[in-house]
Amino acid sequence: MDIELTGMMVTIIVQIVGIGIFIGVTSTKLKYFEKKMDKHNGLIERMVVVEQSCKSVHKRIDRIHNDIKE
Repeated sequence: MDIELTGMMVTIIVQIVGIGIFIGVTSTKLKYFEKKMDKHNGLIERMVVVEQSCKSVHKRIDRIHNDIKE
């Protein structure tokens, strides 16, 4: 009976350690993906500014082109 109890205790300890390792790895990967997502979101915000600036430049070019034609 002592051997069975010891075996169950070892099994429980191994399971707890395994769960702890799984949680640690998952947490680390989640932090990595959050950083990657922040970089992606920053890129999108910068691209919106670039697109707006590009529209403005195109309007200026069209105005200059029309002034030259006249």
